[in-house]
Amino acid sequence: MPRSQKNDNFIDKTFTVLADIVLKILPTSKEEKEAFSYYRDGMSAQSEGEYAEALENYYEALKLEEDPYDRSYILYNIGLIYASNGEYVKALEYYHQGLELNFKLPQALNNIAVIYHYQGVQAVEEKNVELSKLMFDKAAQYWQQAIKLAPDNYIEAQNWLKTTGRMKNIQGY
Repeated sequence: MPRSQKNDNFIDKTFTVLADIVLKILPTSKEEKEAFSYYRDGMSAQSEGEYAEALENYYEALKLEEDPYDRSYILYNIGLIYASNGEYVKALEYYHQGLELNFKLPQALNNIAVIYHYQGVQAVEEKNVELSKLMFDKAAQYWQQAIKLAPDNYIEAQNWLKTTGRMKNIQGY
């Protein structure tokens, strides 16, 4: 049974009904409709913590989806799952693939920065000063890009950039 038929939550049911109506009235191909259905089911599974099911749906959506913009969000969501499971190398791969298709994904840039910052903190704990500086510099680079795209977001990152002296080349700063 498709996940869209399993939703118990009122908001999920409402979203599913509206999405089904939109799918029926939009002039899209069968493949595009099927890709969206897999994507929607992937998001639903992901929101419930059913990551294996979500990945299956996202991979099916990727097989069908041709639009680069839509593919970028599928790739981004796959990256989210890998990051939440601690598989940071895979997460970075999917975030970067999403950015190749849609360079205006500040949330992917932010998540890449978060991973590098985490790795910098780990390096500090291991007393590896050189690696920590490299990871923190990489985090700064990605946070600066994210902030350029979404200047009102990522306030904690902006504060970190300011307090560490890494706030550079961002308009308004």
